Amino acid sequence: MADPLMAVRVFLVDDQALVRSGFRMLIEAEDDLVVVGEAANGQDAVQALARTAADVVLMDIRMPVVDGVEATQRLTAAGHPARVLVLTTFDLDEYVFAALKAGASGFLLKDARPAELLSAIRDVAAGDAVVAPSATRRLLAQVVPTLPGRPTEHAPDPRLALLTARELDVLAEIAAGASNSEIGARLYLAEGTVKTHIGRLLAKLEIRDRVGLVLFAYETGVVTV
Repeated sequence: MADPLMAVRVFLVDDQALVRSGFRMLIEAEDDLVVVGEAANGQDAVQALARTAADVVLMDIRMPVVDGVEATQRLTAAGHPARVLVLTTFDLDEYVFAALKAGASGFLLKDARPAELLSAIRDVAAGDAVVAPSATRRLLAQVVPTLPGRPTEHAPDPRLALLTARELDVLAEIAAGASNSEIGARLYLAEGTVKTHIGRLLAKLEIRDRVGLVLFAYETGVVTV
């Protein structure tokens, strides 16, 4: 059994009790993970998390009362420190993009293998925000071009002027789904230097995590589909 003081604290949000039960059994079988609460919809989740300390929220997208997108928005607006890992039935789901925009740290398919789910929880808790980056990129490639308000040559995002050429290179690689080690190999940088550049990108752009950087890169035209 996990030590509650040392374990990653997970909160479950899904409208199906059987799904929550299955996740709970899987998670609590691990020595370093513990379930600290659960809710059947986004409204109950936000209310419970206002008084519950959690590190990772497993958030279903499509739920009654308040869906996972709005719940994620509310948690982000409230400044809750927990990172949201969105669970979806469909790989290319416009709701997932909306959840990422709202502040989710990544997404995972509900039919993922147990080991993938457990690994994703640990990765997100550790701050490695992009879960399954190739899937994230496929989602963005489908959804971003259809969004209104894409930048044009005549109206570049002013935040781009804050970035150095090397930071733009790193940003483009992040958007392509590259890991830190892959970015280092492609740009001939030490992995520590890559992490430094990513930290500067997050600080300059006032973006929470790596997923946010991917969204920014697509929305501002740093990368195109």
